Amino acid sequence: MKFIVSILIFTFGHSLLFAQISPDHYLVNFTDKNNNSYSLEYPEQFLTQRAIDRRTKYNIAFDETDLPVNQAYIDSLKSLGLKIINVSKWFNSVSVYSKDTLLIDTLNKISFIKSVGISKNKSRKIKNDLKANAQIKYEQSLNFDSSAYDYYGSGFRQIEMLNAQYLHEAGFKGEGMLVAILDAGFYKVNELAAFDSIRANNQIVGVYDFVDKDTSVYDAATHGMMVLSTIASNLPGELVGTAPKADFLLLRTEQVASEYIIEEFNWAVAAEYADSLGADIISSSLGYNNFDDTTQSHSYSDMDGNTALISIAADLAAKKGILVVSSAGNEGFSQWKYISAPADADSVLTVGAVTEDENIAFFSSRGPTFDRRIKPDVCAQGMPAVVMSANGNITLSNGTSFSAPIITGAVTCLWQAHPELNNMQIIEAIKQSADRYNHPDTIFGYGIPDFYAAHIYLNSMGQIDENTENLLNVFPNPFKNILNVAFYSKNINLPYNTKLEIFDVHGKKVMDVHADDVARNYSLTVLDNVGKLSSGVYIVRITADDIVLQTKVIKQ
Repeated sequence: MKFIVSILIFTFGHSLLFAQISPDHYLVNFTDKNNNSYSLEYPEQFLTQRAIDRRTKYNIAFDETDLPVNQAYIDSLKSLGLKIINVSKWFNSVSVYSKDTLLIDTLNKISFIKSVGISKNKSRKIKNDLKANAQIKYEQSLNFDSSAYDYYGSGFRQIEMLNAQYLHEAGFKGEGMLVAILDAGFYKVNELAAFDSIRANNQIVGVYDFVDKDTSVYDAATHGMMVLSTIASNLPGELVGTAPKADFLLLRTEQVASEYIIEEFNWAVAAEYADSLGADIISSSLGYNNFDDTTQSHSYSDMDGNTALISIAADLAAKKGILVVSSAGNEGFSQWKYISAPADADSVLTVGAVTEDENIAFFSSRGPTFDRRIKPDVCAQGMPAVVMSANGNITLSNGTSFSAPIITGAVTCLWQAHPELNNMQIIEAIKQSADRYNHPDTIFGYGIPDFYAAHIYLNSMGQIDENTENLLNVFPNPFKNILNVAFYSKNINLPYNTKLEIFDVHGKKVMDVHADDVARNYSLTVLDNVGKLSSGVYIVRITADDIVLQTKVIKQ
């Protein structure tokens, strides 16, 4: 396996050659789910209440992909002597083990078997509706107590780059959110001090190994442990992750010693499992483009979001309401150079890597997708990232494998703060907060996001509905050293200049700010020089075209 330096991919075949998804392992696809013992009218039969609540909250309908595979079909394969490895209800397929190639050859003659192998038919695009529609205009100048820097230890920069520390200061550290980590193993997570907190507080709510079909995930690879440490570590003064209070599912899908298409199928099954338990977020630092069987390796033309099985599965997870975060890959310096699956999926948040100085990491995989979409979406620190090592020491490691989970934790905290929004609205707010939003490219994507900006933007947007014509939102009120001024209007003629003024109670102007032109109908300005104002009552007034809005605020 080539996690840190490359990424895996998967191609759909159309013959027995492609039916073998790893040595002596095959994919069997069923024709239907007829005579199923389950019904969509009773989703509690196959989904947890938490999963049902997510669907209800975001108005997501149950469909046939939610129904379990027909057990009679599975039993029939067992009776033939096939060993069932994993079962996918989303693809209505099973992976099986057998050394009897003659038996495999006869499977296509069975009435309920559609095919043996992986189809290369393009899937229908799966895209969630999106209603967030405003660019964030944000001036970064915030007042964060410098004594708190030491709290994050050597990992401070990778949090501070995203302004995620302000979400923590506001009380959002991931509580109540369920994050599924799909990876290669979580070596010594049950022992290392960095994870004492999540163990003591029962934040590891489930584990499973989809490779070995057991619950022993703590004896496999170290990669998943290192990934988890960027999110869940809770060693104040040494290393604190981006969402240390979240709950976690630790799911092993990757076999380190080899690279075969079966790992994409394992990933899909694990994503289904996470969905059934009600996971909010999937974090995946895996990617696929080359296999040990090179005839099955992906081509760049497969990076269209609709071809690789894992990419289709990632979009299906997004359709179910899960926010999927994927590493872009580490192929930027290689002949391949492009992102790999599932980073090409259109409904996932794909993350590249930058240095501490916010320059692109030489290895960070490039876009665009084959169908010319912007990827990666955003970037975070990954050269180097501060992670936990297997011996319990803090170390440095490079890779989008770590920039992605660093983003995952910040996403978790942001969504915790705005649970009324769906996964795609959260993703769009993150993109809009990024420093290259107006000029995205295929190296940085939309750039480095600012999660505090996204947070205050969403606070303001929550007050805007179809009946809102004009809105001036000034917060906090009362204020001390920072004042956020959010302005919205659907009645302006773009482009326009906004003028922001602050008056005391006697009508004397004490501050005059000219904001930049705004590309859309929404602007947000953060004033960091209001601490010098005397305590008392002030009037904040904003003018745009012939629109004048004002409100009272109190300086403490």
